[in-house]
Amino acid sequence: MSRGVLATDKRGIRELGAEKKVGWDEVPDGVVLNSFDDRVGNVAHVRPEERPYSDFSSFTATVASWRVVKPVYNRDVCIDCQNCWVWCPDTSIISRDKQMLGIDYDHCKGCGVCVEVCPTNPKSLLMFTESIENEDALSQWPEKKKKEK
Repeated sequence: MSRGVLATDKRGIRELGAEKKVGWDEVPDGVVLNSFDDRVGNVAHVRPEERPYSDFSSFTATVASWRVVKPVYNRDVCIDCQNCWVWCPDTSIISRDKQMLGIDYDHCKGCGVCVEVCPTNPKSLLMFTESIENEDALSQWPEKKKKEK
């Protein structure tokens, strides 16, 4: 079985918001939610899929059910400017070695910031309804518009 970038056994195992809710006055004082099960040294140089994330962290939780529209990425149009990666508020743009690889749909909330900052014509990221398959969205991609003089 092929595993995509950032894939691990823990990725997206928990639906954020599905756990029992507690009121603000029920949260114990001094609670710390550790991101990792083990100590990780020099974490900036460890790829996300190789980090020992804890069972309850933003890495293992998914918020995909919150989204009603999603960005779809077109590799054929992308110029790898990294604007989407820089501006995404949820770090949902998957990029390696300054090349856009895709979108982390487990954490993308569908805000559309990536589409707004994309400079290409047509844009390499466009918003589509959550129900549309990515392949169908790509088949509907607009053609490049020529500038009028």
